[in-house]
Parts: sequence; C-alpha cells; structure tokens
Amino acid sequence: MMKCIATDMDGTLLNSMQVITEENKQAILKAQEAGVEVVVATGRSYQEATYVLDAAGLKCPVICVNGAEVRSKEGQIISASPIAKQMAKDAAAVLYEKDIYFEVYTNKGAFSVDTDKAVSILVDIVMSANPEADRDYVVHAAGGRIRDGLIHPIENYELLFESDEYQIYKFLVFSFDLDKLGEAAGALKGFSELEVTKSGIENIEITHKNAQKGIALEAFVNERGIDLSETMAIGDNFNDVSMFEKAGRAVAMGNASPHIKSLCDWITDTNENSGVGKAILEVL
Repeated sequence: MMKCIATDMDGTLLNSMQVITEENKQAILKAQEAGVEVVVATGRSYQEATYVLDAAGLKCPVICVNGAEVRSKEGQIISASPIAKQMAKDAAAVLYEKDIYFEVYTNKGAFSVDTDKAVSILVDIVMSANPEADRDYVVHAAGGRIRDGLIHPIENYELLFESDEYQIYKFLVFSFDLDKLGEAAGALKGFSELEVTKSGIENIEITHKNAQKGIALEAFVNERGIDLSETMAIGDNFNDVSMFEKAGRAVAMGNASPHIKSLCDWITDTNENSGVGKAILEVL
C-alpha cells in the first residue's frame, strides 16, 4: 500500500470553483485514518493553500510555492529554498523589460503591484478553462485573494528585494501574449540558479533550481522513512512533472494535457469529478 500521497491543488484537488469536493475530502480523511501521509504539493503560497484546506476542514503538511517552502501539518517551516536577492532583481529586470505582469511570492505571502490585474487575470484564466462556470461567482471568488489578505498590495517589488525581512520564493508571471511569455521564459532559463516551469498555458513560474515539487517530496518522504516506491503523486501540469519522475506511482488528472498523461502510470477522473478522491480510494 502507498504510505505517502502527494496531490497538487489547482486543476487537481480543487474543482473549477476552487474548492475541495466532499468526495476528495472524505478520501483524504480515510487515507489519513489508515496511516497514509497525505501532503499537498502546490505552487500556491502557504497562506493560499491553507485557506482552502481550512475551509474544507483538512490538515495536511504542505509543499508550497512549488517546493520553495515545506511546512508541517502544524504550519512550522521544515525547509526553504529562496532565490538570492540579486538573482531576484536580475530576473525581475527581464520581466520589466518584456513588460509582463508578475507577482512575487515570499515567506510572508504573495505580493502584487496591481491588485486589480491580479484579480482580472485569475478570472480570465478560470473562465477560459471552465467556460461553463458562473462568471459572477468566479469574480467574487477571485476577489477573495485581496479581501482575505492572500495577496498583498505593494508599490514596488524593490521593497521586497531590499529588505532582510523577506525571502523571495517565486515569481508567478502571467500573459495572454504567448510569444512574449515564451521569450521571457527563454531569457530566464539562461539563469543557472533558476527553475522555470508552468502551471497553465498563460503563465510561467520562476523559483530557485532546488525549489521543485519532486525534490521537496523526496526529502519529505526520506525524513519519514518512506520509500519513493511507496509514494503516489497526483497532478495535472508541468510543475508536477518533477513529482511524477520521483514517485513510485504517477497519476495524471483526466483534465491534464495528453503530454502530461503520457508521463504517468495511471489516469484518474477530472478535477470536476473528484479525480483525486478516486485515485486515493483506488490505492487504498
């Protein structure tokens, strides 16, 4: 039996309304009762991840910001892999030059220089992936990022780069101009200390090269005496690939792209149909 199950959040554990279904919740609780370690592995900040987990009444360890930070079930920081401040400045300079919107994730949450854009971009992305969704509901839910303090307004990211109070974990970059996004990704891949990946068509994510879900998951299970062969990883996008490569059982969501599915051992149902819960029950 699997001793550890790692699940991505967006497009995986969460449905289009950004909530954890009752079927997914009950499967996680059943796994935990059976002694299986269930860990959430997400590109979200810890604050954004636990916001959704708390709403569902779940407690799990969290590999957050793509592995830049790992926290225990109680919220204690186990490990962190921040981007060096000068490297962060250099990466930001590339994005400024390309005139692309981005958010900065830190040890104290996520920050945006344009909170209106932070909401509108999220709405556009959710609606493009889920055209049947109620737009008013999506707008309200996206606005919760600001209302509930999950993303903080800031006048200039230099304030984060210059302060010892903040560790820089990730740049989350959005653009519907895919050519411009590709150019930015290509330029940033020239930085040997950075990892550039994607969690959606319209974004790229920049972290320290050691801040990858797979690396963090391997360290997590090793610390608990669990073998990777006894570990299952569930995801839907490119920032989950490093987990798929490490885990003994790699599971793609039914809503994942054909390429992601081709990298996995098994394909579960979609995020709308509680695919995570079904994958968990299948191995239990």
